[in-house]
Amino acid sequence: MPEKEKKRRPAAPGKKTSHKKSRSARYSANRPEIIVTCCFFGLLFTALIGYLSYFTATSEEEMINNSYNSRQEILLSRNYRGTIYSRDGDVLAETRLDADQEESRAYPYGKLFAHAVGYSTKGRTGIEALANYYLINTNTSLSNKAANDIAGIKNPGDSVYTTLDVELQLVADDQLNIYKGAIVVTEVSTGKILAMVSHPGFDPNEIGAIWDSIVEDEDSSVLLNRVTQGQYPPGSTFKIVTALEYIRENPDTYNEYSYQCNGYFSSGTGRINCYHGTNHGQVGFESSFAKSCNSSFANIGVNLEQQSFEETLEELLFNRPLPVDFPYSESKANVVDRVSMNELMQTSIGQGRTQISPLHLNMITSAIANGGILMKPYAVDRVENDEGRIVKAFEPSAYGSLMTGEEAGILKGLMESVVEEGTGRKLSGLSYTAAGKTGSAEYNDVKEDSHAWFTGFAPVENPEICVTIIVEGAGSGGDYAVPIARRIFDAYFNDGR
Repeated sequence: MPEKEKKRRPAAPGKKTSHKKSRSARYSANRPEIIVTCCFFGLLFTALIGYLSYFTATSEEEMINNSYNSRQEILLSRNYRGTIYSRDGDVLAETRLDADQEESRAYPYGKLFAHAVGYSTKGRTGIEALANYYLINTNTSLSNKAANDIAGIKNPGDSVYTTLDVELQLVADDQLNIYKGAIVVTEVSTGKILAMVSHPGFDPNEIGAIWDSIVEDEDSSVLLNRVTQGQYPPGSTFKIVTALEYIRENPDTYNEYSYQCNGYFSSGTGRINCYHGTNHGQVGFESSFAKSCNSSFANIGVNLEQQSFEETLEELLFNRPLPVDFPYSESKANVVDRVSMNELMQTSIGQGRTQISPLHLNMITSAIANGGILMKPYAVDRVENDEGRIVKAFEPSAYGSLMTGEEAGILKGLMESVVEEGTGRKLSGLSYTAAGKTGSAEYNDVKEDSHAWFTGFAPVENPEICVTIIVEGAGSGGDYAVPIARRIFDAYFNDGR
């Protein structure tokens, strides 16, 4: 029989067949791997969709505020920008409409709130930027939306009520006067920013007209908010930090400290002079702080454990982000990274490469006044629609402890001694008690040139407000910054609050 006609014989019992598996058999064999792969990619896409949904729901404000998001223009084609108010209801920024419904942004107080409120043309700054999402959205009633749509007019954007106090802002601005510098006033128990002044300033009503000249002037700093973005040597106000580290390293013996001041301190090739070469004589820990003895604190600084000091700096938010929602400059201080003995002495009294913003110093001071707990600074209190219904309220929020309550109590006592018997005596004997620390920070090679600092709070027994001031190039903090603080405290406590 021809080969091709032969039939395949059945395999003998017990012998294996060698023919290939069928397609269905191969599918059955691979089915578990296919199911696992499908499930994996299904879960992956589900997670991705879930994340995108969550991000959209929780980050809508951030997304809309992005300058590349065209939705802002869509919203502004339907709504006009809302009004910004002070804590007492004074208008700080508003959109004015003429007979043809043409819009213009107006700032009734001109320069007074320039950096705090900011502007909304040529970009956005201040609260105009911080609260932009609410100002361009509207929560007016559906009936109002329908009526406005029929009339062919825009809806009113929601209104933003700030924490800013007009009277305190006026006093702070008037006291800073012609000087360059910054003042920030906060509420100790909540972190509310009551006043924020930065000089030199500008009139936000004229920002469009002056923009080109400001941008072309490389030396101009009028747009800089010195409260949040200014970077200065803290001078003797930094002795708060050095004192805290010394207390931590000597919790049981810090009050036994004693030093003989002869007007200067030297170590190796470095030398530190007391302000104007003052000879303070025999001083203890408290009197060193009260009299702001540079020599004594340089002596303290060179004997501190540097790694522990660095950890204290980090706990006080040096070289770290600050818990605020607005633009700021990060404060810098270094006591471990290739630091010479001379640099360590300089750092101990707030000089050298140490830099801080007035806002950051205010936060440290406020934490001391608040038993060691730092409340996050904020400037927006609530958002309301055009009918006065609260859309969103912002509550005080604690960042956490910068120090223990016991440490804060010791520092509070030291700062009270500054007012009672030290460089802040111009705040003593008033209808309220106060505590603080002065500073005279050198900023160039001319020893006579210094910024005047003060940071403090009142009343001592139950602190309500915290004030931080820097007057650029003025001289002594006790002579120039303390009197400004007194005027601000007077305005607050003598107003029947």
